[in-house]
Amino acid sequence: MLSVVILGTGNLAKHLFTAITETDGAQVVQVVGRNRDHLEWFSEKTAISNDFSSVVEADVYLIAVKDDAITEVSQALSHKEGVVAHTSGAVSLTAIAAERKGVFYPLQTFTEGKTLDFKSIPLCIEGSSPEDILVLQKLANCLSDNVQQIDSDQRKKLHLAAVFVNNFTNHLFRVGEEICLENQLSFDLLKPLIKETAEKVQSISPRAAQTGPARRGDQKSMQEHLKLLKNKNQIALYTLCSEAIENAYEKEL
Repeated sequence: MLSVVILGTGNLAKHLFTAITETDGAQVVQVVGRNRDHLEWFSEKTAISNDFSSVVEADVYLIAVKDDAITEVSQALSHKEGVVAHTSGAVSLTAIAAERKGVFYPLQTFTEGKTLDFKSIPLCIEGSSPEDILVLQKLANCLSDNVQQIDSDQRKKLHLAAVFVNNFTNHLFRVGEEICLENQLSFDLLKPLIKETAEKVQSISPRAAQTGPARRGDQKSMQEHLKLLKNKNQIALYTLCSEAIENAYEKEL
């Protein structure tokens, strides 16, 4: 059984902890973090510490902290024999200050209190040697049915794509919610549409799935929409997105 130390106490650390705890192939032997209050969440099931000089020996060290703290945290592990891996989509493998280094990136959005099926989450791994990759592969296989070996350059671009499909899309949901609330409409009315939009791209390409006024080149509808908007940021966003869609399909209009 693989022994794992998690460094960090945020949403991702909690989800990783839960997933590893539920598998038979690995166990979390310690969680380390600076915030004592946040550490208490883990205290009933494993050892905890807020002292980075007291990290125990383990096969894998998973660093689940903010991107700009990864190198600093990894420096406290430079003398360890296990594989030191960060969990970021945007940070290179070389940010790890340890001889045995790796990346263990779960491609998903993690929100506190939201239960996820880790088996369906793509786990993107990278290692500094074939031996380190094998260790990370073994841990990843315990947690997910979708494990991919992806290098730092590919992963950064994948993370960029993820920002578009998740972070930006969610912001558009927020704008839609604001428009509903401003006009005494329930955002629940849009949820079946949101669900269908997400489900549709599971079977056809986003290009083929595109609909709407900009896709049709319906200038009259778009001008009417712009008249309804009072918020300058919403106007700019609507205009930018509409122009991007028009440009993508201009040869088909």
